[in-house]
Amino acid sequence: MPQDDMLALPMDLGGGDMGGMGGLDMGDFAAPAPMGGLDAGGLSGGMGGGMGGGAVANPAAAASLSGKAKAAIIVRLLLNEGAEIPLEELPDDLQLELTQQMGRMRIVDRETLNAVAGEFADLLDNVGLHFPNGLAGALNAMEGKISRHTHSRLRREAGVRQFGDPWERLKQLPPEDLAGLAEAESTEVAAVLLSKLDTAKAAQMLIHLPGPVARRITYAVSQTANVTPDTVDRIGLSLAAQVEARPDLAFDQTPGQRLGAVLTEAAAAKRDEVLTALDEEDEDFAVSVRKAIFTYALIAERMKPLDVPKLIRVLSQPDLVTAIAFATDEEDVATSEFLLKNMSSRMADNIREEVAERGRVKRSDGEAAFSLIIGAMRDLVATGEIELKSVEEDEEDNG
Repeated sequence: MPQDDMLALPMDLGGGDMGGMGGLDMGDFAAPAPMGGLDAGGLSGGMGGGMGGGAVANPAAAASLSGKAKAAIIVRLLLNEGAEIPLEELPDDLQLELTQQMGRMRIVDRETLNAVAGEFADLLDNVGLHFPNGLAGALNAMEGKISRHTHSRLRREAGVRQFGDPWERLKQLPPEDLAGLAEAESTEVAAVLLSKLDTAKAAQMLIHLPGPVARRITYAVSQTANVTPDTVDRIGLSLAAQVEARPDLAFDQTPGQRLGAVLTEAAAAKRDEVLTALDEEDEDFAVSVRKAIFTYALIAERMKPLDVPKLIRVLSQPDLVTAIAFATDEEDVATSEFLLKNMSSRMADNIREEVAERGRVKRSDGEAAFSLIIGAMRDLVATGEIELKSVEEDEEDNG
């Protein structure tokens, strides 16, 4: 009989020492042997029935079995025990071979079962080091350790199918990227995309779509009742391939966000000068820059009152006194009152007294204090300690 190819099993068995092993090479489980000559006897309901009662595994009992047959026995035994085996992580051809092998088998005697189980347990005991399963697993393990350019290049060269379910890749995209994909595709494809996303991510995607487009897509969901799994798979592969084909970008932020961050740190006079020039050159770009700029005056609009104490804790009182004493414009004064209103009344009274005694503040000192407060707030946002209100929320409140 020709030698059967070894059938590797995914070893994430839902707990125990065998979990998380990936696709393990089963070594002697690939030994070629015919399937015949199996003695009659019930298939063991678990290892305890054969091996736990003092029976000794006899390696010779499994000598006539092929690697695929041994793999089928182990899978059947584990399924009987209620183990969760992620067989869906195997390549499709191996899933097919395993299922066909199980369909060809009938009865395994207890001695053979004990021998195969013992051989499999010995194989697990001898595992000293485990590598990720295939290129997909290797890239997941190396993400963040190798350059983003190399990571993206290897992923593109390997192809989307190398990485399992394309929908898992799509679900990781931010809602605005998903909205861009949906808007560029037909309504039917966008409806399938919406249906495959988690409900929270789908709702976020709809927020980033124009109203008429969102209405067409949500109505098209009603037409997806007869869509086949193959169609969904092909749509997922097509969308994921578009994502992988995108060129690497040098910057994570948009031009408006990058320039807005720069102008946030700039002196007020220079910031106004640059924005005036941008208005003359490119009004749309100037609007995007203004949305990204954060100034002392905007603190009252973008910060939530409950987050003010968190900001006060990381600031020194002299900096607060300097900033509040320097704030003379109407919007700056509104921010000062917002901060004083939402801190402890005792601290607010002390700061007001010091401001009254401080007198006039030099522009350089005042703008430096503004920058310290804004920088501290942005650090808290970056660490997730506070969350600012979005520009859209500001516009709704103003409206």
